[in-house]
Amino acid sequence: MDALWDSINVRDLLSARDLSDPTCPLSAPDLRLLIQRLDSHSLHIKSKVQSYIVSHHDQFANLFSLCNDAVSQSDLISADISDLLRLTSDRPIEVEIRDAVEELTAKTREARTSRELLELARVIVGTSERLKGAREALRNGRLRFAAEEVRDLEKALRVRDRYGDVVDQSEGQTEPVVYGLLKKEWSDCFEEIQEVLMKFMETAVRYERDTSRLRVQYQLSLQEIDGIELQTIIEAMDVVGILDYGLAKVADLIIKYVVTPVVNHGVPVSFVEELTQDSKEMTEAILNILPSAKIENVEGEAIYLGIVQVVKFIYKCICFENDSWIQSFGRLTWPRISELIICNFLSKVVPEDASKLSNFQKIIESTSQFETALKEMRFISASDDKDKRLTNFAENVEVHFASRKKTEILANARKLLIQCDFDVPQEYTRKGPVFKTNGMAVNSYEQVVDLLFLTGRCVVSKAATQLMKLVHQTLKDVCLSSTRVALEFYHAARDAILLYEVVIPVKLEKQLDSINQVAVLMHNDCLYLSQEILGLAFEYRSDFPSSIKEHAVFADIAPRFHLMAEEILQKQIQLIIFNLKEAVDGANGFQNTHLKQQFELAKFSVDQVIFILEKVHIIWEPLLLPSTYKKSMCMVLESVFTRITRDILFLDDIAADETLQLQRLIHLMLDNLSSLFESLTAVGQKEKPQEDLLPSVDNLIPSLCKIRKLAELLDMPLKSITTAWESGELASCSFTSSEVEDFIKSIFTDSPLRRECLWRIEKSRS
Repeated sequence: MDALWDSINVRDLLSARDLSDPTCPLSAPDLRLLIQRLDSHSLHIKSKVQSYIVSHHDQFANLFSLCNDAVSQSDLISADISDLLRLTSDRPIEVEIRDAVEELTAKTREARTSRELLELARVIVGTSERLKGAREALRNGRLRFAAEEVRDLEKALRVRDRYGDVVDQSEGQTEPVVYGLLKKEWSDCFEEIQEVLMKFMETAVRYERDTSRLRVQYQLSLQEIDGIELQTIIEAMDVVGILDYGLAKVADLIIKYVVTPVVNHGVPVSFVEELTQDSKEMTEAILNILPSAKIENVEGEAIYLGIVQVVKFIYKCICFENDSWIQSFGRLTWPRISELIICNFLSKVVPEDASKLSNFQKIIESTSQFETALKEMRFISASDDKDKRLTNFAENVEVHFASRKKTEILANARKLLIQCDFDVPQEYTRKGPVFKTNGMAVNSYEQVVDLLFLTGRCVVSKAATQLMKLVHQTLKDVCLSSTRVALEFYHAARDAILLYEVVIPVKLEKQLDSINQVAVLMHNDCLYLSQEILGLAFEYRSDFPSSIKEHAVFADIAPRFHLMAEEILQKQIQLIIFNLKEAVDGANGFQNTHLKQQFELAKFSVDQVIFILEKVHIIWEPLLLPSTYKKSMCMVLESVFTRITRDILFLDDIAADETLQLQRLIHLMLDNLSSLFESLTAVGQKEKPQEDLLPSVDNLIPSLCKIRKLAELLDMPLKSITTAWESGELASCSFTSSEVEDFIKSIFTDSPLRRECLWRIEKSRS
């Protein structure tokens, strides 16, 4: 069929070949011809189709038959579905069967629940009966049975979790009321049996103070319970899980009245055992504690033998040679016994001298033997290193020795630092006999020290010298000690030095805020300590044990003390400058000194300046290094002279009488400071002996030359002032052209001469 349709081509039926050409439309004859040809072709196709169907008649018949069968089957299915829907809507028998099955299931569930509840009730009743039986057994003296019942019921009621902790029901968890009642009843029963067992233990093991003996009874009675053996009591405690609790009071009793006297050196004792038997049964055991002659107990053998004897008595007479019980007793008592031995014996026999450390070996051996004996009796664990308390302490005796010595060194250092009063000896004041004409101290007093890396000597406090003696002695011990001891001594020496930094600034806090000798003495201390610290490594390092040579460092401490010395000195300088500033402020700028009241005010300010400078001179000169004294004093003088010169030059109108008064004030100040200048000159001449007084002092204090020249300018003629400027004399004294011009304007009235002089000064400046 597809071939028939594909064979039709309209182009072949027309005369015109190009149908898409708009310039050649189809004509009516063409269209009629096309219709005729299409009809003819259609008839041909129909003929072909008919012949095809006829030739395939059987295939088409089978196809139509299959279609008919499919339609018939769909109708049957539709009818069956309709019948099913009708049956379900009319409550058929299947629904009734389903209801019957559901009812049967519910009844079965109810029956099972009833059986479970019945079983639960049976368990509850059984548990309650067992608790009652346990209490009854307790009253009848069957303690072991009662303990086992309590233990089993504890597991059944799940009183504790798998870690042994009591289960807490307070965190939102719920449980049946009857279950809670049973647990409470169990708890009451547990407390009751615990109370009974504890009373038995109190009766069984007693200490009689009057006769000083420990009595252990094996046949016990309590109220209506008779004939109970001590071993049964301990077994019951072990079963119910209160063995440690039951033995705790016995342990306290034995430590207090038996072990402590053994360890106490002042009360030597011996032990005598007494055993009482009745019809082949042990009824009583007694450990008599008898005083003995006081013996020398250097190696601790008496202590160790006494404690071993006590432990043997406990192992045999109280724990009945049961390893588990003696281990429990050991866990309760060994930490306290070992602490008693360490505090009352071992720590006290630690050698005071490093040379005697070798003699401690005997104590180490006896201590090790003592712990071995305890391990053999299972009193302490053979595998747990924590129980080797005494051996560990004894074997580390070097560390304990070093630790004690370190504590002692630091305590001595702190004591001497706190007790030192920082007083300056009378011979090191300016009035003392130790000063020569040049004001420098020459005395071999112990507080006068040489500085290792600086020239000169200075006075320091006793605290500094004694502290360094302590440090030197400690470092000598470092050179003679073993590695561990040497390391502790090294740290002790460092810490002792650092104590000065911690203690003294706090102790002298008030003195450091004022101008006094104490602050200068502390400055010298810090300078001295910084120098000594730098020399420690050079002096001792080569003799240090090789293992600490790389770690022994002191140079890191020295800069801290050097910086502290600078800070103290600078603070003193700033305090002095501040006081001088306040004194100069009282002069009110040196204005109107030709008036009597203003002159007196200015003179009082100058007197205050002189007083402050003389005070500083008296304090500083005997104590400070000459170079430090010169540098610091020049800094102070420069500050005050600069301020006074500036105030006078700032005056804009100076009367003739006023110039004389200002000159008088300057001369007054300089004359009263002559001794101070002489001290500076002495230092300068010692450093540069060829220089004269004035140039050397003026070189040290530039403002001194300026204020001297200012005093001269106050009564010089105008031309002389101008000539002095042109010659460069004033410039050499640090005067500026503007200062000279303002000074001339303030003193001399306007005139042709003044204008000429000002012009000459200005011209020379350009």
